[in-house]
Amino acid sequence: MLLLILGVLLWAGAHFFKRLAPDARASLGDKGKGFVAIAIAVSILLMIFGYRMADGAFFWGRHPATVGINNLLIVVAIYMMSPAPKKGKLLAGMRHPMLTGFALWAFAHLLVNGDLPSFILFGGLLAWAVASMVVINRAEPDWTPRTPGPISKDAIFLGASVVLTVVLGYVHGLLGYPAFG
Repeated sequence: MLLLILGVLLWAGAHFFKRLAPDARASLGDKGKGFVAIAIAVSILLMIFGYRMADGAFFWGRHPATVGINNLLIVVAIYMMSPAPKKGKLLAGMRHPMLTGFALWAFAHLLVNGDLPSFILFGGLLAWAVASMVVINRAEPDWTPRTPGPISKDAIFLGASVVLTVVLGYVHGLLGYPAFG
C-alpha cells in the first residue's frame, strides 16, 4: 500500500512543483522538464506496482449498471482529453477540459472499484485533478475561451474516443481487469 500512496503523492507533487515552488522550478531551467517527466514516470510505475500489490477493505463490487455507466463516462473522459477541446466546437468554452476528463475518468473507476486501494489510487487522482483546477484558477484568474472550431472535428474525435475506449477495454481484459459487462 505504501508504494501506491507514494506514487499518488509523487504524481501530485511533480504536477504541483511549478505552482508550489516557482523559483525552484525556474532555477532548474529546461532541465526541470526532464526532472518532472522522470518523477511522473516513476510515480506511474509506483502506482501500477503499488495497486497490483495492495490489499485492503472491500466495500462494493462491479454491477452491470455501474459497468455501463463507467464505460459511458470513460468515452466522455477520453473525448475531453483528446484534441477536441482545442479543435472542435462543443468544448471551446470550457477552461479545463483535460483535467475535467481526468477527474471523470477517476470517478468512473471509483464506481466499479469499491476497495481501499482503488480509493487511494482513483480517489487520490480525482482529488489531484480538482485541486489542480482550483490552483490554476487562483493563479491565473483571467481566461478567455477560444474561438470554436467546426462540429465535424467533434464528431471525428468522438468516434476516435469510442474506438480507443474499446481498445483500452480489451487491454484491461488481457491484464485481468475486465472493463465490459
